[in-house]
Amino acid sequence: MAQSRKDDHIRLAAAQQEQLDGSKNAFDDVDFIHHALAGVDADDVDTSIQLGPWTLDSPIYINGMTGGTDTALPINTALAKAAAATGVPMASGSVGVALDKPETAPSFTVIREHNPDGIVWANLGAGRTLAHAKAAVELLAADGLQLHVNPIQETVMPEGSRNFSAWLSLIEDIVAGLNVPVIVKEVGFGLSAKTVAQLYDVGVEIVDVAGTGGTNFARIENDRTAHPSSVIDAHAKFDWLEPMGLTAVDCLLDLAQSAQDVTVLASGGVRNPLDVVRAQALGAKAVGMAGVMLRVAMSDCADGAIEVLNLWKTRIRQIYALLGVRAAEELTSTDVMVTGRSAQRARARNIDVTRFADRVRI
Repeated sequence: MAQSRKDDHIRLAAAQQEQLDGSKNAFDDVDFIHHALAGVDADDVDTSIQLGPWTLDSPIYINGMTGGTDTALPINTALAKAAAATGVPMASGSVGVALDKPETAPSFTVIREHNPDGIVWANLGAGRTLAHAKAAVELLAADGLQLHVNPIQETVMPEGSRNFSAWLSLIEDIVAGLNVPVIVKEVGFGLSAKTVAQLYDVGVEIVDVAGTGGTNFARIENDRTAHPSSVIDAHAKFDWLEPMGLTAVDCLLDLAQSAQDVTVLASGGVRNPLDVVRAQALGAKAVGMAGVMLRVAMSDCADGAIEVLNLWKTRIRQIYALLGVRAAEELTSTDVMVTGRSAQRARARNIDVTRFADRVRI
């Protein structure tokens, strides 16, 4: 059952990415104010960042996606080879299935096999124990652990767990007992400032807001169920939960006025290098890609993934130069206009978005 579900996730996530081609999302509500004489030489730009104990030469990483099936094996192989060739960190899909069914482990361990010296993060659901977390890290000889929180997906998933009350205490146990950094992330419905404050209080130092706009796991779980054959059956679906959640922009605007000293990562609907820089300008340290990398790994294997990652690195450097940004930390001083639905949603939460538009003068 678990392996069949993982194959469904791959198939339906790839289909969603095709549907999202050319579509707009919340990142389009974030516009840099163009200062025509602000630019610097691209050769003078340093895109490197410090993320916890890791130094990255570019602010991107391959986010957790898949594993546990024969279909996932070539995808993770291609992504691992690309990560090794480019130095980009890579997270696995949830290794819970490999802990429960050890015969599925090769589709995960292939990540370390093809990327022996790179930064690898194991991924595990937040409802697991410290023992599970240690086993996940050991399985991949991982440098860190992504713990994903996915209450909306679990609610929609027919075989999902609806017991959420122990998650925070389990996260606290894992953070205290694990000897590698822990990154807590959503799976595409966003982390509010309130949630991040709860995580900070139990020792979490790195979060990935993982907002809406990319792969929608509520829609995936709905699509996995049989199509309704009657009016009554139609009411059994959770399609009305699909729009729920916060975009990455929502989350970053919320966290911009937060007092917690947390390293913030962003993902969810990242389509191009400009989205990466937009997220950084709103406070993200680094930015994760999943859907775009899934598609290229499935269509063009490792060589294509390597080419795409290197292109993104180059384009990010060029955008920095255009904006007059010599180092990543300068991005939070650039002027950005937040408009559209993102601005409306911010105002509904009493967040002043106008202060982002004149940061150079401030």
